[in-house]
Formats: sequence, structure tokens, C-alpha cells
Amino acid sequence: MIAIRLLFFMALASTAQAQNMVSFPIWFDTLEQPVPADWLVTPVVEKAEIYRSADGRDVILHNGLLQRTFRIVPDVACTDFKNLSNGQQLLRAVSPEARLVIDGKTYQVGGLKGQTEKAYLRPEWVDDFTALATDFKLTGVESEPLQPFLNWQPKTWVANPNQPSGQTLVFTYEAVAPEIAGLEVRIFYELYDGLPLLVKWLSVENRGPKPVKLNQVVNEILAVVEEESAVVGKPAQMKKQHGLYVETNFAFNNAMRYDISDQTTHWKTDSSYTSQVNYNYETPCVLEIYPNKSPGIELQPGETFRSVRTHELLQDGYDRERRGLAIRRMYRTVAPWTTQNPIFMHLISENDRQVRDIVDQCAETGYEGIILSFGSHCNMEDTSAANVRRWKSLADYAHSKNILLGSYALFSSRRISDEDDVIDPKTGRPGGAFFGNAPCFGSRWGIGFAEKLKFFIRETGFDIFENDGPYPGDVCASTTHPGHKNLDDSQWRQMDRQKDLYHWCNENGVYVNAPDWYFFDGTNKIAIGYREVNFSLSREQQKILNRQNIFDGTWEKTPSMGWGFVPLTRYQGGGPEAVLEPLHEHLRDYEQLMVQYYGAGVQACYRGPRLYDTETTKRLVQRTIAWYKKYRDILNSDIIHLRRADGRDWDGILHVNPTLETKGFLLLYNPLETPITRIIRVPLYYTGLEDTAVIFNPELLEERVIKLNRNYEIELRVTIPAEGWVWYEVR
Repeated sequence: MIAIRLLFFMALASTAQAQNMVSFPIWFDTLEQPVPADWLVTPVVEKAEIYRSADGRDVILHNGLLQRTFRIVPDVACTDFKNLSNGQQLLRAVSPEARLVIDGKTYQVGGLKGQTEKAYLRPEWVDDFTALATDFKLTGVESEPLQPFLNWQPKTWVANPNQPSGQTLVFTYEAVAPEIAGLEVRIFYELYDGLPLLVKWLSVENRGPKPVKLNQVVNEILAVVEEESAVVGKPAQMKKQHGLYVETNFAFNNAMRYDISDQTTHWKTDSSYTSQVNYNYETPCVLEIYPNKSPGIELQPGETFRSVRTHELLQDGYDRERRGLAIRRMYRTVAPWTTQNPIFMHLISENDRQVRDIVDQCAETGYEGIILSFGSHCNMEDTSAANVRRWKSLADYAHSKNILLGSYALFSSRRISDEDDVIDPKTGRPGGAFFGNAPCFGSRWGIGFAEKLKFFIRETGFDIFENDGPYPGDVCASTTHPGHKNLDDSQWRQMDRQKDLYHWCNENGVYVNAPDWYFFDGTNKIAIGYREVNFSLSREQQKILNRQNIFDGTWEKTPSMGWGFVPLTRYQGGGPEAVLEPLHEHLRDYEQLMVQYYGAGVQACYRGPRLYDTETTKRLVQRTIAWYKKYRDILNSDIIHLRRADGRDWDGILHVNPTLETKGFLLLYNPLETPITRIIRVPLYYTGLEDTAVIFNPELLEERVIKLNRNYEIELRVTIPAEGWVWYEVR
């Protein structure tokens, strides 16, 4: 680590001393910086680096796609935040770097004052700014290579096996106010290679003699350029800054989407921005990041608090596909475990023999894992020696056939006891959780639940954990639960315990299907988004609805981040027209459902007692899995959305990956009862192809060479069979 841990005082921060303090390479700013290539098509060569200005007064983060500058004398403030892809400046004014509410009193960390015009910021103005507050003083500036957030240990197939690389800048502050003496705040800025992304978070360490209460921690404050001008209008009516996509690891809402699950993004007004167009100064132009109800914890002497991690991804346009591609690239890079995508089956079992039988079927067909579904005979909460021996034997048998084994577990939607359930702050009695009754993760039962699962998984060698709950941020008014003190800290402490379980799984090679948005804390997959009762509808309806779900659920999620559902037996009601069993009687529907999911790179939960019932069914499953594995790399690559299924005409998707030999994979469907011939315009920009494309289908022995037009598109004439599909490689 390059560390400058020199104490200094603002009165002594001359230019020469500032130069001595910062030992980063010198930044030579030029008027003509090269415009980078499209990072979504061509890998960025330039690495993340941290520089200092020639006079030592500024620190600059730069990776060829993003530039962020901090003035560090007389205090720290961000003075420049630029998207280098399009030259967009995101910042219009300086702000504090963080804000803490401690024991009910507000303290600023960093910041400068003196800016009168808040619509824009000229660099030469900054020299005349003075320190905003003296709540905390800067005591150190450090840098280090980017460290992995989790020590991820994958056991399954993975598209990206690499941890991200980059640089981390750290500012250390010491409390000046006597009532909070002993508090040290460290603010971290992680800059990633190859992405216009910066991740910001902070820690608070209590080195003092007494506990302090952290009522609120705001880890990012940005006075950004407004998205639109409106003379009248409330903040909720106006657009926010679309040049900046923000996501934190504190999200829950059971929505299967981040934007609805987000609990930390707050767009606020700025009455000091007196030149804004809005007559009542109500333009939403200040971004603040903090949890709504957290942390509310008492920070004990020697304890360190770590804030949410704020991912700031710079966007260069409004096109929905391009914005989604950027977000998906962020997940693939920052959370590479989300690119794990094992082929698994959801087993309904009543006895051990059925488990061994399905292990054999998985090994014979190319499946890679088994999840004992809800309603099966596995109970991971039973840590008795006999139960552990039983399931270890079954896991050993699965492993002998190179098959992963895991199970479903239920946390929420159940009642444990008055002593262990969430206490409703309105009534003082159990209840009031997202699903009515639920245990508190900070209760004795909740603490024991996590420890039992860890013990069971560790002793049996289970590889997969499917968690049903906890659900969205339940708060608990109990004052007797050992895992939290009261209502104020209940959400944060429960979330901490839940994340600890996911971290443990991630770092021990356990694949996690989770019900909510915990991707940045180690989970691998979430539901792609569907209505469960729809699986009681006819197979014909399910095929179209499933394609709609896949189309809609992959704008921001990669294919590997979502699971679908294929009930092989009756589920949520429905008659014979809804189920696939007996499988050999519905081979065409079974095949198409597999092709739809595997062709999209999305794993479905094939829920039932078996994968095949006859040799003919077995060959069908083997053939489909072999097809998927042959094209696995491209089928797990990004999706370009061509046409959503509507039951009236063709629909389809295109996978793209400019780094592969097979740079595209086109999959088209015909829901009609007669064959159709169409000329389809296929966008190939994100394949990286520029002049011509080779379109090939080895099953049809058909190969065509087609020239791209000026929009990097081809026009492809295709015939799609009745109620069928066609696919093509693109090279």
C-alpha cells in the first residue's frame, strides 16, 4: 500500500507541504484527451490509476472512461466528475463527502464553502474556497490495488472466473468535536479497470472510551447537473440524473428488480442553487445515499461500522438496451459470482431412493445439480447426527457422479414463537412483517437458524442453498432479542446477519438462490420475475408467458442472474393441459420449454420427481442439454431484445459477445399454427462485426454471408415452422 499517514493541520497545508503529502504520479491535464473506444464492444486498455496535480492540491482518479477529481486542501471536496465517453460533466457544485448523525447531532465530513453560483463549477473558483466545517480533519491519504469484496470460491460453471481489478483511494479523517473524540472515518473510492464505475463506501471506527449511536450515515452527497428544467413542478414529477446509474447493496422489496428494491437513493432539492429554473427551487439535483431506517446502532468502543457500498456507473445515453448492457457488464465484473450458471433440477422427493435415482438421471443427461425443492423430505434445520449422516451419504453419492446437491429452506412466512417472532412496533405484539408473521433474525431462533444451516452445509458437503426469506427489511420492536437492541437498530442488525450468511456461502463455494436483491453480497440468482399461479395455465399459454418473462427479466439482469420455472407435475392447481407428466406424452412442449430457457441462458426450476420417463424422453433431454453446452458461452452472454412475444407474430432474442468466435446467437419463435416467412432486421453492433456476418445453422446445413448496413444491421429472410423455432450462429 502506498500510504501517507502524515498528520497535518489546515493552517499548515501550504502548496509545498501538500506536494510532499501526496506521492501519486503527477497528472498532466491536456485539452485534447482521446475519446475512448466503445467499452461495451472493445476492451479498454487503460488501467485505473490515481494521480496528483502538479501543485499537490488535487487527487485525480482516472481509468480512461471516468475521471473524478478531489481538492484536498484546505479540506476534501469532489470538484470534477466526468464521463470521458461523451465528455459529460456530472457535477455542478461542491458538497461534503459524507454526513453522520451521531447521538442526534449532525456532523459533516469534508466539504468546501464559497461557491455562490451553483449551476456550474469553474476550476479556478476552487482556489478561493474555504473549509466547510471542522467536525473532522483529514489525517491521511492512501491508495492500494483494488481488493476483492468477497473471497469467492466457485464450484460450478462460470462465465467470468476473475475477480475485478483496479485501484482504491482512501481518505482518513479524525473527529475534532470533543463529544465524538476517538471516532475515525475512512472513505473508500474504488475505481475499476474497464468500466466507467466507481464504488464509494465508508467505515466508522470507535476508538473512544464510550459507545456512540449512529443514527444515520450518508456515504455519498453529489450536487449533480439537473436532468431537466421545469419552471413549476415537484421533485417527483421531474426526471433524475440519467447520466448516473446508482446501485447499493442495501435493496429489498421482493420485486426481482433493483429500481423498485432500492432503499438508499434519495434525490433532494437545493435552495442554495438560486439560479435554477424552477421557481420554488424544487429541482431534484442533489443525490444522497443512505438507508431509510438504518443503521440506528450503538457503536461500541473498538467496533467498526461499514456503510452500504454505492456503485456509481456512468451512462452515456438513453437507449434502454445500451443502459441495460452497461448495468449487466457491471454485475459481471464487480460480482463475477453472478455469472455462475449450473444446470439444476428441482426435485420433489419423499425418500432417499428418489434422490439417488435423480442423481443417476442427472449424470446420464448432463445436468449438474439438484435442489431438493419445497415439499421434499430434506430438513436442513435438523442437525442431529443421524440426519447429517443421512444427507452426507447422499451428497457423497451425488459428488461421485459429479453432481451438486442442495436444498430449499424456509425462513419467512412462518410463525416460531412470541419470543422469537418479529414484534410489530404499532402493536407491541408478534406480526407486522412483510408476510404477516416471521421470525426475527436477531432472535435466539434466528441466530440459531443461520448457525444450523452453516453446520449442516459444512458437515454434509451440500453445494447449493435456496433461501425463502428473510423478506424485505422487517423491523422488530423487541428489546429482548440478543441480536439487536431495539427497533432503531433491528433492520440493520438483521440485514448484517443475513448478509453474513450469504458471504459465508459465497466464500465456501455454496451456490445461493435467494429471494431478493443481494447480488453484491454474494448471492448468485433470483427469480427472473413471474406470477406463480400462471403455471396452472395451459402449456400453450405457459410457453408464450415464459418467453415474455425472459424478455422482460433480462433488460438489467444477465441470463445467469434469473431463474424461471417449469412445473413437471401439477403446481398451483390446473388440469392435465397444464402439466408435462407423463413426459413422454408431451415431448414437443417439454423440448420447447427447455429450448426457450436454455436458449436464453436462463436456468429454470424443472420441478418434479424425474427428468425423463422413457428412453425417448431421455434422448430428448440429452440432446437439448448437449446443444446448450455446445453454445454455453454465447448463450450466457448478453441479450439484445428483438421482439417481445405477443402470440400474433414472430418473437426473438439475439445473444452477443464480441470476444467469442461465435459472436452472436439468434433465436426466433413462431407461435402460430402455420409456418411463417419474414424478413427480420438483426442489429449486430454489439457483436463487434463491422462489414459482413456469417449466418450459420448446422442443423439446417445453411450458411449465408450478409453485408452489414450503416447501422450495423443485416436483413435476414427466415422461415419459422408452425409453433416452432429456428436458431443461427453469427460469426
